[in-house]
Amino acid sequence: MMNIAIIGGGIAGLTAAAYLARAGQTVTVFEKAHTLGGRARTETKQGFAFNFGPHALYRNGAGVKILRELGVEFSGKINSTDGAFALDNGARHTMPGGFVSLLTTGLMNLPAKLEAAKLLASLPKLETTPLDSLTVREWLAREVKQPKVAQLVQALFRVSTYANDPARQSAGAALRQFQMALSGGVYYLDNGWQTMVNGLRAVAEQAGATIQTDASVTAIEQNTSGFVIHFANGKSLLAASVIIAASPTETAALVKSNETLANWARTMIPVRTACLDVALTHLPEPHARFGLGIDQPYYFSVHSATAKLAPDNGAMIHVAKYLPPASRENSGENAQTIEQELEQVFDLLQPGWRKTVVARRFLPRMTVTNALVTAANGGIRPGPTVPGSKGLYVAGDWVGNEGQLVDASFASGKAAAEIIVQQAHAVAAAA
Repeated sequence: MMNIAIIGGGIAGLTAAAYLARAGQTVTVFEKAHTLGGRARTETKQGFAFNFGPHALYRNGAGVKILRELGVEFSGKINSTDGAFALDNGARHTMPGGFVSLLTTGLMNLPAKLEAAKLLASLPKLETTPLDSLTVREWLAREVKQPKVAQLVQALFRVSTYANDPARQSAGAALRQFQMALSGGVYYLDNGWQTMVNGLRAVAEQAGATIQTDASVTAIEQNTSGFVIHFANGKSLLAASVIIAASPTETAALVKSNETLANWARTMIPVRTACLDVALTHLPEPHARFGLGIDQPYYFSVHSATAKLAPDNGAMIHVAKYLPPASRENSGENAQTIEQELEQVFDLLQPGWRKTVVARRFLPRMTVTNALVTAANGGIRPGPTVPGSKGLYVAGDWVGNEGQLVDASFASGKAAAEIIVQQAHAVAAAA
């Protein structure tokens, strides 16, 4: 019998493996794909580092803290607000990022500017916990009078949480994420997020963890001895404890006997975007580095202006549309139409870009995170323990109450590992 099995070799699984191995636990990671990292993978095309859509690591988030605890080195810079535009009604305006830009922008009239200045100044110190059960839409209706100010705040929430669902998103959770963005900004990582994945793998293996790729798990059954793990190749293994670092749907499918997991899978609301990732020989307009849609849920950023992601003079750009709630299941939006929309955003900020394309990739419906933090749930997410299955844990961006996006993956992976270690110590002390 192995001690601990981790199903999934993404950020959450690798984080859990590193902490467990460092604590002296015997741990094996099983990843169904040929490579590790999941959505944190980076592909290299003609010298350009293609992340899967726009990736940012919050400077003051759980991820950076955990990487430093584990000794995983990374390099990158904090994204700058230079060359930032607000996109509204097919035109670009100076992005209100401070007092002067708020006064000079053509995005809004004077009454809206005054309200925006007052509101934005109050947000960093706002107590958010009482707002966890209030939706973003409800909070905006209560606090904001000017429609353009409401649009601006929604855009800021979208860019910090990637979510476009104000009717269900928790206002408290959205505000906390925005406060973190204001307090520290985000890192764009040199050479892409694969460097972070590789660093986590190296730390875990150096501490004694075993990592197996091309290891597809088909089912997990619990018995009196532990957990029987069944693989696609027909083999089975027995483990004392299991951490499943996969999506809610995949997790429930692996452990069919647990109704709690099935309920979590039914109720989780995934957050999705459409992404156009483009490599250019150079930027036609070097000063236009960032664009945020105000009346439409668009995002544009030249990540290579901050991090090393392209050859000299080259540009690595991510354009995205934060998909609406209807996109949860069967979207009525045509993928070709969305790609054309994103090309139009490109036209607005980098006219002439088509003549400089080296490579491009369109992801019409990418899952950014597996669970919207909702007001209906009071801003609370499940796990990492699983009711009804002692010794079974979950980890990922939909688990636990610390952070959002990749920070939740890091934090839940660490939390699951710490619970297992604490229980092992308790058993040893009682023996």
